[in-house]
Amino acid sequence: MVLPRYTNPTVTITMSQILVPESAPFTPEQRAWLNDFFAKNFGEAAPSAKSGPMIPVTILWGSQTGNAEACAKKLTKILKAGNYEPESIDMGQYDRERLSKENNLLIITSTYGDGEPPDNAADLHEFLMGDGVPDLSEVNYSVLALGDTEYPDFCQCGIEFDTQLEKFGAKRLFKRIDCDVDFDDEFAEWKNGVMEAMGGAATALAPDATGVSEDEPYGKAKPFPAPLIKSENLNHEESERQTYHIEIGLEGSGLEYETGDALSVFSQNPAEAVDEILSLLPFNVKDEVPLPGGGEASLREALISHYDIRSLNKTLLTKWQKYSGSPFLRSLIEGGEKADFDEFCWGRELVDLITDHPADFSDGEEFVGVLKKLQPRLYSIASSPKAHPGEVHLTVAIVRYHSHGRERGGVCSTFLSDRAGDILPGVFVHQNKAFRLPEDLSKDVIMVGPGTGIAPFRAFLEEREATEAKGQNWLFFGNPHAATDFIYEEQLTEMQKKGVLNQLSLAFSRDQKEKVYVQDRMIEHGADLWKWLQNGAYFYVCGDASRMAKDVDAALHTIAQEHGGLSEEDAVAYFKNLKKEKRYSRDVY
Repeated sequence: MVLPRYTNPTVTITMSQILVPESAPFTPEQRAWLNDFFAKNFGEAAPSAKSGPMIPVTILWGSQTGNAEACAKKLTKILKAGNYEPESIDMGQYDRERLSKENNLLIITSTYGDGEPPDNAADLHEFLMGDGVPDLSEVNYSVLALGDTEYPDFCQCGIEFDTQLEKFGAKRLFKRIDCDVDFDDEFAEWKNGVMEAMGGAATALAPDATGVSEDEPYGKAKPFPAPLIKSENLNHEESERQTYHIEIGLEGSGLEYETGDALSVFSQNPAEAVDEILSLLPFNVKDEVPLPGGGEASLREALISHYDIRSLNKTLLTKWQKYSGSPFLRSLIEGGEKADFDEFCWGRELVDLITDHPADFSDGEEFVGVLKKLQPRLYSIASSPKAHPGEVHLTVAIVRYHSHGRERGGVCSTFLSDRAGDILPGVFVHQNKAFRLPEDLSKDVIMVGPGTGIAPFRAFLEEREATEAKGQNWLFFGNPHAATDFIYEEQLTEMQKKGVLNQLSLAFSRDQKEKVYVQDRMIEHGADLWKWLQNGAYFYVCGDASRMAKDVDAALHTIAQEHGGLSEEDAVAYFKNLKKEKRYSRDVY
């Protein structure tokens, strides 16, 4: 293959002497890179490297916030550059009658709440957990499970998909890989493993980037160092809660967001907490240590900016126990149940392990080798870019509590509450395409968001006002006390006066003898709520996944039965269909 001559105003490269054999063993990633290079510089794709029969691949993704979907899209692009025929399908749109006929089936799914499947994966997950699954002995499969080790049911949904597919006879192409929040390396390992197992080339090195260039746009790989413009407590000073309204500047970042998206925020650990840890370590703490993303720094700087010193989980305890002679930790690791780990980890941090279960680390490198990278925190965006150009707003519950003889606090929440006027270490936008306002501005919208769950709905209402949407808006909001915890009261009241907020249903749980929650207000207004749904309204929920979101869902089913005359089974089917139509969306955590 003779490459063409490449010329631009500043450089001329003669490529006529460069030959690339048609039989060159390019990997799909290399071919994708070459296609991109040729398209940019020569206006056409690189000559095809596809050889041999095409390999069919079905990629099913279950995604709550977009990570699994993004992985599926990336994998699809890579496979298309090789001798594969990939088809990427939203699990919620998948015809399960195809399941036993699949040749190569790749599952990419996240887990949310208490080990639950994402909303779009719920039906397929329920089907596989039942007894009506056909023989899958002709199916080859592999699972990439996305999760967060801070949660006790780490990657539970992916684990269950993997287990059930094997149970019904499917053959594992490549081992399941369970990914933590920072999963680029795990994704690459899984992708290479499944491609090699399916028979595609996955040998030669791909031209990967080795760092972030200065002209790289701001994003996940290069977070924007953003100014924290405003940080104020929305609760009355007599409230037991602290909920902060945070305003962050985006001018000059090139970052753009839509209502429904989230913002990832990098923070730092308190210097005083790090200094206490350093005073307790049994080795020279002045040595340089490796950083998670490469490079080195002093141990103090590494613990402040790069490593998690707050969160305990089974993975960390298992690593720690190898360096500790603690009989308690050994028994917990070897025989502890999930509830035992949950009970031990709650309210404890790294400093508690150091003081209560000392470990014999020889140096700082060995010490940080057991620690997890300090991850950014994800917050639902509480502003419309149309209402606040160049800014992004958050609604953040400040976490402060006392446990095991120490005052504790949330890593990022307390950081944000104390940093007005500072430059944040970095932010980037996390798209959530599954949580969007209807494109048809005439559609009605019902929003349920108690506490900080109001965040995306403040953004929704600002967007509806800015776009002059004709559809009606109904907000259910709750908190403990009206006098101290009615956050954004002034703005919501003004929106009511303007006719932007047509109905506001409030549930202040502790202002009366019997506690009242948002789901109770939904039941009270069940007849009207059912009419809205029947007239095509979109329904949204934001907030706690383990309790509130489940109670709200149960209230919806009750309303459908009482005011729609549906049976329990028909109500279940009705709301499953609403989710498929993307008229029932949840941003839960």
